[in-house]
Amino acid sequence: MTIKLRLIFSVLMSFVLSFFMTLWVTWLNLGPDPLFLAKWLHAFQLAWPIAALISFISAPTIQVFAQKINVRFE
Repeated sequence: MTIKLRLIFSVLMSFVLSFFMTLWVTWLNLGPDPLFLAKWLHAFQLAWPIAALISFISAPTIQVFAQKINVRFE
């Protein structure tokens, strides 16, 4: 996988995961709160850059691990 493709994949995957995970955890913590949207967006803004970095760094290792698991179950 090229660096460019890894970067695009990491940005997109981290966006989706951060979007839904921060939404879910904020909802669990606050419930129907008048400030829910503002607090969720704040959590998302904090989570997405870190998630993108973690995804970019860990993706090659996780891909190798997934390939090993896949071979064992064939």
